[in-house]
Amino acid sequence: MAPDFTARSTVGNIRLSDFRGRWLVLFSHPADFTPVCTTEFVALARETKAFSDRDCALMALSVDSLFAHFAWLRLIRDRFDVEVRFPIIEDPTLVIGRAYGMVAPHDNDSATVRTTFFIDPQGVVRAMTCYPSSVGRSIPEMLRMLDALQAVDRETALAPANWQAGDPLMCQPSGSLDDVYASRDETGWFLRETKTGKSK
Repeated sequence: MAPDFTARSTVGNIRLSDFRGRWLVLFSHPADFTPVCTTEFVALARETKAFSDRDCALMALSVDSLFAHFAWLRLIRDRFDVEVRFPIIEDPTLVIGRAYGMVAPHDNDSATVRTTFFIDPQGVVRAMTCYPSSVGRSIPEMLRMLDALQAVDRETALAPANWQAGDPLMCQPSGSLDDVYASRDETGWFLRETKTGKSK
């Protein structure tokens, strides 16, 4: 389960459990007013509708203060002509970062934190990615991960390597020795596409 918390954000006080019932991507960034983080926020703001269309909210987190967030968002709007409307949480004491394992227990520096948590409608962390501070996240990959998680839930199936929305999914392998021996070939019992073929 994703640890619950209440915190101040750029859209008011937020409680994580209030997002139950829909998907949530919670992601941390090392600091406001930094080059890579700025490019990420511009890209995410421009793709907010793509997440919303998947019934998924975005929520950001850093150690910076609420007022630093406000100043940074104003700069982003004025420089890049895009408004960041998803909440950005302040975590100056690293309490949330530590609860999620983003920061070592005795570490006072969050500069290396660039972690993303994909949280399902039941509040369960279903996937995580962690990037170094020097490398920005891929927004298309974040959307692909979300698509894959939703597809495997919907079809009770598996998403193979390089899967994209619309590609065939894979069946769960059989746990029966009879199925293993009865399969048409040596891989048919564990390596096959779903009968429904393609996922939306």
